[in-house]
Amino acid sequence: MAFQSNVISSQPQVTVTQYTVTSGSVDWRSNVCDCCEDCGICLCATFLPCILGCQVAQDHGESCCLPFLPGAMIALRTSMRDKYHIEGSVCDDWLIMGCLPLCGLCQMAREQKRRG
Repeated sequence: MAFQSNVISSQPQVTVTQYTVTSGSVDWRSNVCDCCEDCGICLCATFLPCILGCQVAQDHGESCCLPFLPGAMIALRTSMRDKYHIEGSVCDDWLIMGCLPLCGLCQMAREQKRRG
């Protein structure tokens, strides 16, 4: 019986690849209190906020009934941030839409108009 010898002449090599991940997150294109930046949106939010809310929801691909559901505008704002890769959190969305709902609505409408 012949005995074979398997000799290892080199060690396996490990290759390390380095990846850089960029979030691509951006800020809103206007501040929440820049309502007068677009007077048409501002006036609509002041006198007909339901109409503006319906328009923002429809432009985002949602039902025009969305603004009439409790908490739905917070969810819409969060969805819009996700769609446009805008930095922020659900807590931020809740604070804006809870404390400054018309200003938040105007900001969302301006964002859609600029990105439209």
